[in-house]
Parts: sequence; structure tokens; C-alpha cells
Amino acid sequence: MVGNSIMKFKNKKNYDNLIIEKLYKNFSPDIFIPQLTLIDFPVLWIELKDLLSIASYLSTLLDPYITLLDLHGIDERLRKNRKNIPIMDFSVFYHFISFEKNVDLLIKVPLTQKKLSVPSLTKLFINANWYERETWEMFGINFENHPNLTRILMPVTWKGHPLRKDYPARATEFKDYCLTEEKEEKESKALCFSPELWGMKRKNSRSDFMFLNLGPNHPSSHGAFRIVLQLDGEEIIDCVPDIGYHHRGAEKMAERQTWHNYIPYTDRIEYLGGCVNEMPYILAVEKLADIRVPNRVKFIRVMLSELFRINSHLLYISTFIQDVGSMTPVFLAFTDRQKIYDIIEEITGARMHPAWFRIGGVASDLPKGWEKLLKKFLIWLPIRLKFYSDIALKNSILINRSKGVASYSKKQALNWGVTGAGLRATGVDFDVRKKRPYSGYSDFDFEIPIGNGTSDCYSRVMLKMEEIFQSLRILKQCLNNMPSGPFKADHPLTTPPIKKNTLEDIESMITHFLQMSWGPIMPPNESFQMIEATKGINSYYLISDGSTMSYRTRIRTPSFAHLQQIPSVIRGSLLSDLITYLGSIDFVMSDVDR
Repeated sequence: MVGNSIMKFKNKKNYDNLIIEKLYKNFSPDIFIPQLTLIDFPVLWIELKDLLSIASYLSTLLDPYITLLDLHGIDERLRKNRKNIPIMDFSVFYHFISFEKNVDLLIKVPLTQKKLSVPSLTKLFINANWYERETWEMFGINFENHPNLTRILMPVTWKGHPLRKDYPARATEFKDYCLTEEKEEKESKALCFSPELWGMKRKNSRSDFMFLNLGPNHPSSHGAFRIVLQLDGEEIIDCVPDIGYHHRGAEKMAERQTWHNYIPYTDRIEYLGGCVNEMPYILAVEKLADIRVPNRVKFIRVMLSELFRINSHLLYISTFIQDVGSMTPVFLAFTDRQKIYDIIEEITGARMHPAWFRIGGVASDLPKGWEKLLKKFLIWLPIRLKFYSDIALKNSILINRSKGVASYSKKQALNWGVTGAGLRATGVDFDVRKKRPYSGYSDFDFEIPIGNGTSDCYSRVMLKMEEIFQSLRILKQCLNNMPSGPFKADHPLTTPPIKKNTLEDIESMITHFLQMSWGPIMPPNESFQMIEATKGINSYYLISDGSTMSYRTRIRTPSFAHLQQIPSVIRGSLLSDLITYLGSIDFVMSDVDR
């Protein structure tokens, strides 16, 4: 059976299954239960007792080097379609990846409500810390021997576990809330900082430490983000990032919205990325529906994604320069970004959050004259980019403030789950658009800028600069090679369905009515899609239980992992270096908190 499972995985997709073959060789094959899904890599169920030994083996693999990309939970209690999966109440999944070998593995552990506890992997994979805290908080799953199993996204006074199926999802399901003086005082006290509770010491044998509260409302924290600093003079002894101020429960919302109606929420996960963040969700749903979109749709999606990528990078580069001390580039960048928004508005009718991708296509075809706007922009921006480089990025003050500051190695980046430019700056050649082409990226000619081995503030910003030039190359190919054809697949599960078909037969009319009133019903299965978002790898893991809504939507965002890395990088640096470092990460808190 095990041998057949490997063959099924190999026949399904052309990915190298080196990791799974090593696992089967080093452990008894009987301890693994393969699950056949629409996910493009192996999914294996194991028993709880085998988790630590398997995770320990994976953590020691150096060829391929294994990174813990994601970890979270699922409330399985209301799941109706349980074919080929163990009997359980909850489960925890672990997504491992080798960037250098381009292979993945999803390990799942079934749990019963009587024993809702798993061993912590923080000693094996250091970045498991925040993921385990979030899973405990959302599902009530205990992680034994975790160093600090406390709430991370919700207030410390919060009661209950929001992602459980028996936890209310709508405001109307709660009792009326009244903020009394007593409640307000209680909440305020909970926010007070006590160094001992945060794992910090007030002094050592040499000096008393000062504690500085940066945020959650501070221009240099780039959003509603708090970071508590332990200082000896201007030197950072330690720091603790405090997130959750922007939490909106996006994964919970997915369980109460139809597959189609959830699209606008994806725009707002990382609000600078726009259509980029619609892409992984749409592609994952299309896998569930078995929809193949026309080439024109692929090119249009790529074009919108790259416009938003440039738009996000321009804001990142200009605000980074502002954090270091120069104001002018910010005003110039906003002028350039408005030109991008003009193109996006002409095509989609909206600017920041178009919600324009659809299951099976896009909302409408390209309007007349889109080529002229894009062509004009492709002439304009390269000249401006040279100006940014000459007046700011080559400035000796900026170079001295950022070169060699907040640097980390390839091993450190992989340990913390860093993706995007921060990982590529260390020399790791991994961009999802190249390594796992989606939406027709394999048809485009472009290069991926790679660093020389150490990721510091300056190398990260310069890589993003080069990425803009590569996005311009892609956009030029969209301009010159845009295919003809429909902007939507002729498939019954597209949303909305093709309306002209309703005039031809009653079955199409009924389908159209049901789709628009109730939403499409996706076949029961699991799917996964990762993309190269503006800030790193963004992925959607979807579970359909044969309903008009998702049973479980897991959103893995790059900024969550990047903020968890901050203390390890900045300890021993000066306070001024922290501001430069925060500006070089390229994060927004909606991407962190979801």
C-alpha cells in the first residue's frame, strides 16, 4: 500500500518526493496513512506518539534542509466527508518545505477531545513558537513544554477559542456588550507592561535596564504594532514583539461566506497587495472545482498582480528611505503609485481593493484603451527608478545607516521561515513564480534577483528595487502578447456563471439562479496554493465539505514569520538600527494579524 501511495503522488504531480521516500525508509511504513487530496504534495497522517521522532528526523535533514513553513489546527467535529481520514475531534497539521530541493510535506496528527495536547516543536523548529501559540489560542490545543503558551492575537482577557466550530461567528450570536468603567479598567490593567511577565530582567550586575514601549501607535512601527524594548543605554538587550491589534478573524469569516463572497476579504489580508492576494485563494478554489481558465485570464491576472507588486514595492522603498531620514522619495513614490492606481481603476473600476478576480476568470474583459495607459507607464517608471537610486539609494548616509545592519544568514532565515526578498538576499534562489509557476508565469521571460549570502537592510531594499525592473519586463510582455479569447471559463462553477447561457436552456438558468443566490457548491476535498506575494510566500489551504462555504480556510502570510524573527536579529544593536530594520522588513499588520 505504501509503495502504491508513493506512485500515486508521483503520477499526480511531477514533484520530487525525496522527503517522503526517506521517511518511509527510516521509519516503519505502517505508521503513515497517506491522504489523497488535490494538494500538490504528499499528505501523511501519523499518530501522536510518532510526532516528535518524525519531526526530530526532519529537523536534522540538511540535504534537503527542512523549514517549518506553517502549523495550525482544524476542528474536525462537524466534518461530514471523512473518507480515508482517521476518526478524531481535532487535528494539527505541519507544513514542511525544502526551498533548495523544492519539495513539500504535510504531516497531520489526529486528536480526541479527551487528549487535546501535542508536544511542542519549538526545540526542533524555533519558529514553531508563534504558530503553536496561535493554534492554542484559536482551538484550545495544548502544546506541552512550550516556553510561553499565552494569547498572541486576542486580548489576554479573552475567553474561549474562536476557531472552534461551536464558537459564535456573527455579532448577532453574542449578547449585547456594554463597556463599563469596571471592564475598561480591567482591560487597561491587562495592557500594562511588567518586564518579569514578558521574560525580561530589570537589571544585571552592571546596570539597571530601561524599558521602552514602542507602539502600538508609532509611525516607525508601520501599523498597529507594539514592540517592548529592554535597553542598556541605546543598546537593545532584548525585545518582545506584541501583535494582534489588527486582528479581524479572517479565517473565521471564511466559514460564514460563500466561496464567491469571500473574495473581497482576500484583498484586505495584506491591503497593499490587492489582486496579488486574491490569486492564491482563487487558484485553490479552482483546484477544488477542477476549472481550467483560458490563457487570456492567466495573462490578465499576471498583469494585475505585477502592477500591484510594483505599487507595494514603491511604497516599501520610499518609506524605508523615509525611516532612514529622507522625505522627498515618499512624495515622488505616491505620484508614481497614483499612475498605477489609474491603470487599475480603468481596468477594474476600483483602486486599492478591486476584488476583481473570479472563480473561473475575472469580473470583466479589459476595457478599450488599457494598452495606452500601460505603455505610457512603462516609459515613465524606469526614469523615475533611476532618480530614486541616484538621489537616495546611492546616498552615503543611507548606505552607512543600512549596510551591515540587522543582517542574518541563510540558515537563520530558513530557521525562522523567512520568505521573499529577505530569504533571497541570503542567496537562496526561491521565487514561487519561477519554481512553481502558476497562472501562466511559465510563459514569461524574467529573472529573479538573488543576494550574495547575507541579508541586511541595504541588500533587502536593493533586491526589491531589482524586482520592480523584472515586474516591468513581465508587464511589457503582457502588453505585447495579450492573448485573445474569453475572460471567463465556460464551467458551471464559475462565479458568476456566463449569463448568455441562461437564455438558451433551463438548466443554465437554474444553475445561474442557485449560484447567485446560494453560491457554488465545491466538491468535498482539500486544496492548497502558494504564490509569491509582495512580501513573501502567501498561501491558502482550503477544506471543502461539499458545501457553499469553506469548512476550513488557513491563510499563511509572510509577515507573521518575519516579525517573529525580530528579537533574534536586533539583539545587541542600537535603537536607531531597529527603526532601519523595521523599515527593511516590508510588512503591514493586516498581513500579520489577519
